[in-house]
Amino acid sequence: MFIIIGLVVVLGCVFGSFVASGGAIGPLVSSMPFELLTILGAAVGTFLMANSIAAVKHLPGGIKKAIKGSQYTRSDYVDLLSLLFHIAKMASSKGFMALESHIEDPQGSTVFGAFPKIRDNPHICSFICDYLRMAGMNATDPYQMDEVMGNELKKNMREEMHLPHALQSVSDALPALGIVAAVLGVIKTMASISKPPIILGEMIAGALVGTFLGILLAYGIVAPIASRLGGVVEEEASYLDLVRSVVVAHLQGNAPQVSVEIGRKSIPSDLMPSFQEVEEAVSAAAVA
Repeated sequence: MFIIIGLVVVLGCVFGSFVASGGAIGPLVSSMPFELLTILGAAVGTFLMANSIAAVKHLPGGIKKAIKGSQYTRSDYVDLLSLLFHIAKMASSKGFMALESHIEDPQGSTVFGAFPKIRDNPHICSFICDYLRMAGMNATDPYQMDEVMGNELKKNMREEMHLPHALQSVSDALPALGIVAAVLGVIKTMASISKPPIILGEMIAGALVGTFLGILLAYGIVAPIASRLGGVVEEEASYLDLVRSVVVAHLQGNAPQVSVEIGRKSIPSDLMPSFQEVEEAVSAAAVA
């Protein structure tokens, strides 16, 4: 939402101040479609050349994610902490083998069933079950588990950050592509050097629109979207990292309450629930 608000502010201030200061909007409007075709067409082409088909397919979803923000809220962190508490409690009292039925069939599990949003999220659900399954196969060395989970999280981060980096590369190229459009306009102007000054003035103004649009698109639109998307990816990565913190803390021999508290401390400050919130949520969860 803030991206849309920011975009309106950027465009309103840039074009509004131009018109308010007496700028002639006519040459700008008449030249803009052709300059945009040159700049955006070249930008799309460079994006296609520099990225895989997977990155291209993820672009619409990435833009949507940047606009909507992280899918995980404060209540989602509370639910995840509550789920991990009950899992750790069951593993402490009955052993990891008691979790086998829940791990193999999360959809039919009474533990996962108490937290339907987590159960119905294939990515987070499989991440939890995979490492609980490993722990059930005697992979209980906390340092080894920490390294393995950390490696997967780093791999996920590299893959998710590819699109923000790709958009940032396009942003870096846009000013130069704007200059390309401007140079083409200058070439067109020089080919008509015999025309009256008033016509040449309009043609030069049209050529400069290319430089203007390249810079505006780069620093006013594409770069902020790339930065915001990268921020959302990092925010969502902390949700999975919470699982790692709690699982490793449990394997180190901590009580379920302590393991969950260690995980809670790893949550970003603006999303971190209080100790009382987690305690109340754990008590209220209907886990059979």
